[in-house]
Amino acid sequence: MNNDILSLLQAAAPKFSKGQRLLARYITESYDKAAFMTASRLGKTVGVSESTVVRFAVELGYDGYPTMQKAMQEMVLNRLTSVQRLGVASDRLGNQDVVSTVLQSDADKLRQTAELLDRDEFRSAVDAILKAKRIYILGARSAAPLAGFLGYYLTFMFNNVHIVTASGASEMFEKLIGADSEDVVVAFSFPRYSAATVKGAQYCRTTGATVIGFTDSRLSPLGQHCDHVLLAKSDMVSIVDSIVAPLSVVNALIVALAAGREQILTKTFDALERVWEEYNVYEKRVDNQ
Repeated sequence: MNNDILSLLQAAAPKFSKGQRLLARYITESYDKAAFMTASRLGKTVGVSESTVVRFAVELGYDGYPTMQKAMQEMVLNRLTSVQRLGVASDRLGNQDVVSTVLQSDADKLRQTAELLDRDEFRSAVDAILKAKRIYILGARSAAPLAGFLGYYLTFMFNNVHIVTASGASEMFEKLIGADSEDVVVAFSFPRYSAATVKGAQYCRTTGATVIGFTDSRLSPLGQHCDHVLLAKSDMVSIVDSIVAPLSVVNALIVALAAGREQILTKTFDALERVWEEYNVYEKRVDNQ
């Protein structure tokens, strides 16, 4: 069904009861807040019962309030400004313990990601990377740490790894100009989706490169331009974009790739351990006697 709830509200408006009109008006005017309210809280805010909210969701074509809420959240995440995020965070947190709220939110995203991630897509992504001549890793703005983390470990396994964290499209294109059909591009983009990353992935598809996208939906701006999509749930409790679940999928990808490059990694780390020891790269642990 059409998940654009604003369009659904507009189409169904003539049939609304008084209570439904109140709900529709509030959602239309304050969707950034409504998307993160429980059915009970939304009802109290508008002045209707919780059961009215649930029936309203069903009459719009959803199978219940959670499904409608999910549609609202997916719609607004890419539209929220930083100022709106702060307002939403204040509403969501209330007087709750910040640490517990954030950790529980991250735990929920990990659980959802475990259920959502397509294992066949994951294996296809691993195979594509293992066969690639060159690997480009794209991640701008808050997704840049994901690109850097993956790139750090892949440089131990492959000779031709390029980490591209440019936030501007022109600079990104300059670093991607050599990509071709023998290459793999791994791109990260979550709400609010970086235009530079999406354009970079789109360009690489035209060169014949295999594009692997880490994003939250196959229909996201990035997901539509990928050969393989690795889904991970991202969320924001304040102005911070949670990358806990995406980073966990990155960890899984690194482990899978390491298994496929075990012999090379053994030689690499054997040499590195000698260098690290000679040049005191790491502090030695001293046990207290």
